[in-house]
Amino acid sequence: MSKEAVAASKFISLVLRHRPEAIGLTLDAEGWAEIEDLIALSRKHHPLTRALIDEAVATNNKQRFAISEDGLRIRARQGHSIAVELGLTPVAPPARLYHGTAARSVEAIRREGLSKRQRQHVHLSVDAATATNVGARHGKPIVLTVRTDEMAAAGHAFFLSENGVWLTDAVPPDFIDFPER
Repeated sequence: MSKEAVAASKFISLVLRHRPEAIGLTLDAEGWAEIEDLIALSRKHHPLTRALIDEAVATNNKQRFAISEDGLRIRARQGHSIAVELGLTPVAPPARLYHGTAARSVEAIRREGLSKRQRQHVHLSVDAATATNVGARHGKPIVLTVRTDEMAAAGHAFFLSENGVWLTDAVPPDFIDFPER
């Protein structure tokens, strides 16, 4: 991914997931924005072109964005701190999923579990390597194992986003396996 595409991806992520009003962009109820509107409204903040947007979408290793089938709209696939309806239906998770966090957060998670905080969902990974990468963004990474089979049996819902990130509303501490101290 070019430096320009990385910068564009970060800007698009901020706008589509957290602050569309910062550039005057309107999202529909499902989080979609017109690409032409995004381009026009971003000019003063971070100039975008259709080619740059397409590069950012195609080369983002996390596949954070989706382009509509008609090619006219874009949205973030998950990670919103604003209310959007992603249209996800509950699915049965694998027996175990993983959550990467910073070491400094572990004691609070032991007490309170994982909460979505400002986002719509808690994000879980299918493998420990991905969770490690996520945790490393916030400090010394710690990988927590979530017993999702037990959570599902207890009535917790799970969703699978288009890019393979597992989502749930919260993870109580009783369902988390912590690494040895």
